[in-house]
Amino acid sequence: MNQTRTFLIFAWLMVAALLFMEWGKEKQSAEQIATTPAPTAAQTNTIPAAQGQIAAMTTTAQVATAPSAATYVLSNDVLRLTLDGGSIRRAELLAYRQSRDPGAPLVRLLDDAPASFYIARSGWTSAQGAPGAEGGFVAENPASEHTLTDGADQVSARFVWTGADGVTIRRTFTLKRGDYALHVRDEVSNGGSAPWTGHIDRQLARVPPQIKRGFTNPESFSFNGAAWYTPEKKYDKRNYEEFAEDGPLNITAAGGWVALLQHYFFTGWIPQADQQANYALSVSDKHYGISATGPQFTVPPGGRARSEAQLWIGPKLQGRLEKTAPGLNRTLDYGVFTIIAEPIHWLLAQLHKITRNWGWAIVLLVVLIKLALYPLSAAQYKSMAKMRKFQPRVQQLKERYGDDKEKFQMAYLELIKKEKLNPAGGCLPLLIQMPVFLALYWVLLESVELRQAPWTLWIQDMTSRDPYFILPAINMAVMWLTQKMTPMVGVDPIQQKMFQFMPLIFGVMFAVFPAGLVLYWVTNGSLSMLQQWWMMRQYGDKATAAKA
Repeated sequence: MNQTRTFLIFAWLMVAALLFMEWGKEKQSAEQIATTPAPTAAQTNTIPAAQGQIAAMTTTAQVATAPSAATYVLSNDVLRLTLDGGSIRRAELLAYRQSRDPGAPLVRLLDDAPASFYIARSGWTSAQGAPGAEGGFVAENPASEHTLTDGADQVSARFVWTGADGVTIRRTFTLKRGDYALHVRDEVSNGGSAPWTGHIDRQLARVPPQIKRGFTNPESFSFNGAAWYTPEKKYDKRNYEEFAEDGPLNITAAGGWVALLQHYFFTGWIPQADQQANYALSVSDKHYGISATGPQFTVPPGGRARSEAQLWIGPKLQGRLEKTAPGLNRTLDYGVFTIIAEPIHWLLAQLHKITRNWGWAIVLLVVLIKLALYPLSAAQYKSMAKMRKFQPRVQQLKERYGDDKEKFQMAYLELIKKEKLNPAGGCLPLLIQMPVFLALYWVLLESVELRQAPWTLWIQDMTSRDPYFILPAINMAVMWLTQKMTPMVGVDPIQQKMFQFMPLIFGVMFAVFPAGLVLYWVTNGSLSMLQQWWMMRQYGDKATAAKA
């Protein structure tokens, strides 16, 4: 096995993995989303109360467009929210635009427009009366806009609901400076003469986005759907097409969260860690949702109760997510490569602190990975060089035994045993490297930090294709040079013909890949070529080294 074979096998495995994922995506068409039958509207949940009491209740898993209501704006330096006391109707991310154009619209993650419906709700349910997510709260401050002022650490908006029996519920929304987590605090006060019983329901609901499916579209590979986390069962997820197919979700836990994920961004309710809630999925018409219902409170006359939660509305920033809630960093969904991809993402972020440029951070990351895997590569070349040395003797055995394959195999095994050869020595390092490189590929796909991030000169967006196809052309040249300096000992003419077309095939394929991914391939290929040049002089025979 030579360096060309190693690179090609790795590249083809990469392409095969992507094709398999794309095949799975194509099976789930957009029409299926619109025609999925709705499950049973009502489902019974047992919600543990905050004080440890158990109460049975019925919740309706129904999502509908929020009615018209007076709205208020709450904003800090990274978020602008439009809310009505029960629902977050719109959310704009002030640091992210839909394109690199300075005048482009901001990314609107939540939106109550019917075509792009996506809202977060929080309401109460009680037989004695309570403010629902659709309305009931009244603003305590008549100001229509609450904005973070210079020098302030946070900004708040307050709402209140008053029942006929003397029960009041005060809700406070708070945004801290630089924070994508909206803090929501509900305080129940019973000023009446009878106990009041009610529970809180926090929901996320949306019309699933229409994603352009394609082999070169990173968004089509990113997970879109609901996710949840509990300390006992950890992270789990379900895409929109599986909401009805896989049956109802009915999990009661404390210290977890529920979320709706998409490429780069997500929303997630994080209930108070010491209060239990029941997680459920819902489908109604074209609206898909996930909720955390509970706890249930029984508040005696003169008594009080409180329930708090955080609502994350923003990008998948790994460092911040880890500090916000246990397991929230899993919303950066790398699939089966998570265990390797998370440390690679961390390392890439550290390199960015040094370079202040994500392109150069990718280059340095590939260099570090190459250095870390150098012992494996050295072992690979040693094995390859030793096998090439004995290639003439293997050829002699083939000529001696002709069509008698059994005798040839016995003689070949005896030669391997006598000379202590390892035919698989060149393949093993490749198999070890494969998970690392595939994990790095997922990191580059999922990292919101690279979204619209420039590298240098003509590359002004690492997530878009190279506008002048310079990187794909460089990649073609690197592959061609690697082939020219690689001895084709023992390679049959048909394989040689195939190898000659590979630079062109991969040049065309990479022409539409995001520039950040092509930069990774070019850097990796260039370093591999230099590594081969060096290794051939270290471990190759004199004739081979002279030709190179």
